[in-house]
Amino acid sequence: MAGKEEEQPGRLSLLLGLARGGDSDAFGELFSVAYQELCVLARARLRPHRGGAPLDTSALVHETFLRFANSGSLRVEHRPHFFRYASHVMRSVIIDTVREQRAQRRGGDVVHQELPTQLPAFHDGTEQEILRVHEALEGLSQSDPRLVDVVQMRYFGGLTEQEIALALGVTERTVRRD
Repeated sequence: MAGKEEEQPGRLSLLLGLARGGDSDAFGELFSVAYQELCVLARARLRPHRGGAPLDTSALVHETFLRFANSGSLRVEHRPHFFRYASHVMRSVIIDTVREQRAQRRGGDVVHQELPTQLPAFHDGTEQEILRVHEALEGLSQSDPRLVDVVQMRYFGGLTEQEIALALGVTERTVRRD
């Protein structure tokens, strides 16, 4: 068994040289040979997070491999440099995962709709115009009912931002933003 452990660093160094030279088979085999050590490194990176880790060990090692593969070329000189760089990539993966999770909690995938802030003054519009406004409000009611209230009070009721804020129990700034 000791002979096999001594063989790993030599094999890893050989594969690093071949992968640096552009050998894609060597690149794939490099991660197979280094997999167990990368798992140990990943566990060490995830240990401070204990139960709240954003990834598991395997996912972190696999994402690290993908980032190495997507970088285009392997620019590490030797075994310690490889693991130092792998540690850096793992950190980057963990940080990106945490940021993505935080963004999702803050509504990162919510589609924002912008509406014009200047609504046309109500005039004796045609029936066609009144129906178009009604249809627009119907569509808007699916995504944000409060916006419908703001538009109705402003367009049909002619209320000011202050009056709308008071009626809805929100600030004037919220009404302006809506």
